[in-house]
Amino acid sequence: MSTVQQPPPKANQAKPNPTPRRSAFREWIDSIVFAVVAATLIRWLFLEAFVVPTPSMEGSILVGDYIMVSKLHYGTRLPRTPLQLPLMHQKIWGTEIPSYLDWLQLPYYRLPGFSEVRRGDVVVFNYPREFQYPTDVKTFWVKRCVGLPGDSIEVRNSQLYANGTAMPNPEGMQFSYLVGTQRGINERTFRKLKIEEHTPIQGGYLVMTTPEKAQSLQSLPTVDTLIWGQHPQPQIERDIYPGNNQSEWNRDFFGPLWIPKRGATIPLNEATLALYGPVISQYESNKEVEFGEGVLTIEGKKLTSYTFRQDYYFMVGDNRHNSEDSRFWGFVPEDHVVGKPLLIWLSLDSKADLFDKVRWNRLFQLIH
Repeated sequence: MSTVQQPPPKANQAKPNPTPRRSAFREWIDSIVFAVVAATLIRWLFLEAFVVPTPSMEGSILVGDYIMVSKLHYGTRLPRTPLQLPLMHQKIWGTEIPSYLDWLQLPYYRLPGFSEVRRGDVVVFNYPREFQYPTDVKTFWVKRCVGLPGDSIEVRNSQLYANGTAMPNPEGMQFSYLVGTQRGINERTFRKLKIEEHTPIQGGYLVMTTPEKAQSLQSLPTVDTLIWGQHPQPQIERDIYPGNNQSEWNRDFFGPLWIPKRGATIPLNEATLALYGPVISQYESNKEVEFGEGVLTIEGKKLTSYTFRQDYYFMVGDNRHNSEDSRFWGFVPEDHVVGKPLLIWLSLDSKADLFDKVRWNRLFQLIH
């Protein structure tokens, strides 16, 4: 039997050098880089945390709620502005220096998701009307989707309708009320009723709350009058969409308004351009768009009809009288949709005392 043996080393053969150990500083840097890369990937692909700074969803989502948002439900968007510093948005922390470069803009593409946006979903999206920023760098907003592509949306007597059918009202939906009182209301009473928004005015308070809590306020011995702050139908709000004096709508009497849908074609005339001209010029990636007096031209070519390139949604806040939403600025394009809020993982009350800062009853509460 023959065997093969390794020859003995020669006397002058060099011994292999041991791998040099990395310094503690190098290991520290490597750990930071790994953590940043991992956090960036998780934030882009799967989940992202946001804090809610405004009361437009009060009753459902409060100011100071920290929410976890799923990117997977509606499909993760591929970055359109890839030249961004990781874990920053719009500005470098503590400065006014942009955290991105818009030299390179990629086409819109979304990975397949678990579901589509459904009527009644709470949705995080980029605020459409921030035209000074690229789409994925615009400010994040959260509202409830009440209208899908192709729907006809309407508000009658403060009740939302989709395609002529009244929508179920979300639990905790709020309106404004004028509470008249000469003796005042104790702050503890507002806390007991869990009324977050109450502003002192001459002769009482301006309160944002649910109809049920408003009735509880009215039953207080210190309350003299309670008036619902609904805008009557003849009252026109000029800042309501489309904002061109073509409609006689307000926040409580709005529409009907058809929501654009990918592949749908509309005729172009003065009435349709008043409603959809801004959509065609601002969100459809068209160049050299001009419209007015019932005429629309794209790159010098006059069109008599237009076919939409993407879907649009109608988003409204649950705090119906204190929400800047689609009733004021129009539709949310599909490429602006970010994700679906899942739960509240922390909730802080900035107005509370030190020991009541954390709203313990809201921790890990599901959002629906």
